[in-house]
Amino acid sequence: MPQRVALELAVQDPAGAVIAAGVGARRVELCSALGATGGITPSAALVEAVVAAAAVVPSSDSAPILEVHVLVRPRPGGFVYSAAETDLMLRDVTLATDQGADGVVVGALTPSGTVDVPRMRDLVAAAEDAEVTFHRALDVVADPVAALDTLAELGVTRVLTSGGAARAGEGLERLAALVEHSAELGIEIMAGGGVTAADIPALLGVGVDAVHLSAKRTVVDAAGPGGGDETGYEVTDQTLAEAAAEALRTTVVS
Repeated sequence: MPQRVALELAVQDPAGAVIAAGVGARRVELCSALGATGGITPSAALVEAVVAAAAVVPSSDSAPILEVHVLVRPRPGGFVYSAAETDLMLRDVTLATDQGADGVVVGALTPSGTVDVPRMRDLVAAAEDAEVTFHRALDVVADPVAALDTLAELGVTRVLTSGGAARAGEGLERLAALVEHSAELGIEIMAGGGVTAADIPALLGVGVDAVHLSAKRTVVDAAGPGGGDETGYEVTDQTLAEAAAEALRTTVVS
């Protein structure tokens, strides 16, 4: 491979960040309520705690200090936002970077399903020097390849996408098209969405810059009346994270 493909883990707590650093991940995407909602903005205190946890893990040539990228998404559902929601997102971007986050993960669309340029321009500006990842809102855009041009012009660093499929392993054809077009733009393509270690060789085969997965398991812990449903809560699984990292290390791409 011309360069090492990055591993990014979606985590929900400091322990997840420590696991990610331990297996050699380059980044974490920090979010809350991942399984229930697809991820929403974590609290400022959680951002601070995860940044602190990442900073104390020793770095090496093979495993640099872990980057923390914070999901900024004010609610579940679609990606068309009101003025009030946009204002909240802008404030959350500033809070995340003030707490030391290396980047933010955002996305905003118009009612017609295109990139919302004014809102994205404001979000990128609020991030200042931090990296900006455009999340899987890209997977509901009618022409994601053309959307790359817009996002590159806005200063977005990378996009997270499954290639429009339910799972990234099923979206290889579109991922390949995105990779091909991104080479002209300098924007990174990160494959994510239902990724397992078994999917990684095929994803690397189409040339993605990074692979994103949650590597999570559910801890059964019923809360009783008023505590939500009976599914418990999610944690990052050490074994799943190690398997993904090993797949990245051992896959040879011709």
